[in-house]
Amino acid sequence: MPELPEVETVRLGLLPVLVGHRLATVTQARPDLRFPLPPRFADRLRGRRVDALQRRAKYLLIHLEGQLVLLAHLGMSGRFYVVGAGQPLPPAAPHDHVTFVTDVGVTIRYCDPRRFGFMDLVPTADLLHHPRLTGLGAEPLEDGFDARTLEQGLAGRMTSIKAALLDQRLVAGLGNIYVCESLFHAGLSPRRLAGSVHGQRAARLVGTIRSVLADAIRSGGSSLRDHRHPSGELGTFQHGFAVYGRAGLACPGCTCDPGRTGGIQRIVQGGRSTFFCPRRQR
Repeated sequence: MPELPEVETVRLGLLPVLVGHRLATVTQARPDLRFPLPPRFADRLRGRRVDALQRRAKYLLIHLEGQLVLLAHLGMSGRFYVVGAGQPLPPAAPHDHVTFVTDVGVTIRYCDPRRFGFMDLVPTADLLHHPRLTGLGAEPLEDGFDARTLEQGLAGRMTSIKAALLDQRLVAGLGNIYVCESLFHAGLSPRRLAGSVHGQRAARLVGTIRSVLADAIRSGGSSLRDHRHPSGELGTFQHGFAVYGRAGLACPGCTCDPGRTGGIQRIVQGGRSTFFCPRRQR
């Protein structure tokens, strides 16, 4: 599933082609994605100007004139792709489910082979109370996310720090890849008790979460399977993973012999693969 950097990359790619423009035409090829699309979905969008495009956790929030928000989640395989005005428009693919055309002739298609994504229309006044957004934790790249906030959220938790960071009620937008990478750079074992991460450990972890996410966004996210920019380009952060998907290899800066020590280890926590260096993460 796309994590915060991938969704932010999509937002940045859509920003110049959507904000300030009207949705001249909107068409839907089916009545549902993961859930049924809202009644009169295309009709309610058609003709509206896009005023802003935000992200909350792993969700896109497309603010439209008339106090309406298009809330979108990419699911496992969803992606938006853009065809510029005047460029040849390829025939719609079988998994192109929603198509937007702006007032300057730019086409934006939403493709989702597995249909785990969804879209909803929400009055702006009700957005904070939407069931998908209520209860989300701090945005890790915003000022409100600091060592004190993290420490308070982890206090008394008897689960592992890995599991705690995947809890969207604690930190919004983190997923398996970026939790593994952040814990490595913070030197913290994914098995460590969450409640024991305080003081300098919490400060170090906040710093690495921020830096890993920022680096991933600059790299356009991680393209392991489905993620692409709206332009069609692949993300490149996967080429710089420190530990994720690298079981048996040496971690960056390692001076030991992986043939003797086993290198980076893979364990399963909560049904998810965890990659870490047992020598450098405590």
